[in-house]
Amino acid sequence: MYIIKQVPEDFIVKEIPVYKLDDEGEYSYFILKKKNYNTVDALEKVAKKLRTKMKYIGFAGNKDKAAVTEQVCSVKNVSKEKLEKIDLSRISIKYIGNGKNPISLGDLKGNEFVITVRNLRAQKNIEPKRIPNYFGEQRFSKNNVSIGRAIIQRNFKAAIRLVDDYRVRDYLEEYPYDYAGALRRLPLKTRRIYVHAYQSWIWNEAVKQYMRGNPITNEKIPIVGFGTEFKNKSISVIINKILRNEGINLRDFVIKQMPELSSEGSERNLFVMPEDFWVEFYDDGLNKGRYKAIVHFILGKGSYATEVIRYLFNLL
Repeated sequence: MYIIKQVPEDFIVKEIPVYKLDDEGEYSYFILKKKNYNTVDALEKVAKKLRTKMKYIGFAGNKDKAAVTEQVCSVKNVSKEKLEKIDLSRISIKYIGNGKNPISLGDLKGNEFVITVRNLRAQKNIEPKRIPNYFGEQRFSKNNVSIGRAIIQRNFKAAIRLVDDYRVRDYLEEYPYDYAGALRRLPLKTRRIYVHAYQSWIWNEAVKQYMRGNPITNEKIPIVGFGTEFKNKSISVIINKILRNEGINLRDFVIKQMPELSSEGSERNLFVMPEDFWVEFYDDGLNKGRYKAIVHFILGKGSYATEVIRYLFNLL
């Protein structure tokens, strides 16, 4: 079986950003380079150093933890000098300039990947191909789907039990039955990640079933939310069956207790095609008698390199 992320340097990600500089803007843009941190945890460290709140920091996407990654972020009303004084282990900051708008989720063209795939039994000619556009494992983490499911099912007590955070524990000591209030101690971006993880899990489950019919067109598959409208009868049947089994319906994505987490839903391409693809094989110095492959490619935003690797290398 192949191995990725044997060491963090085996998984290198560089964001292809979208932003417009303006010297008069109140937002400072910076490149966050990190190793062995997910994006939220790294930025919480940065926020603490800057003595600012996470709500004033923006980013386009949550990058892998077990990796070396670079991405553009923004922070409100913080000077270049203050940013450049930040000194953190496994985190570095490079100021870019200022702009009038914060960096928000989705503000990127895509990501460039250089991935080392290890423990291969043989070398093989690998060509890029159209690949099912599944959400990758890092979208789900350990408990993200379960927490998101509990939120949508309005079981906030169950969600809290899966969250390990001092802010939640401290709040519950003072207000032991206010589970929704305890969840609100977490940054909004973190809480949205939980809901998005659950939506992504539903999408993956629906596509796994749909793919059994071997679809050939790159259609758009709904990411469910309260505004989802189905254009494909087969997908409608599949998703509604999943929702029934989960004990929810589309209107449950309107969360009255936490309106900021309500989600209208969207769509996602069924397939993805990696661009600027190349691969080179070498002896694997970390796994005796095996090969490693250095793989380069670019994916559009929202697509997962781990799924591309899984699809291309599953038989090696």
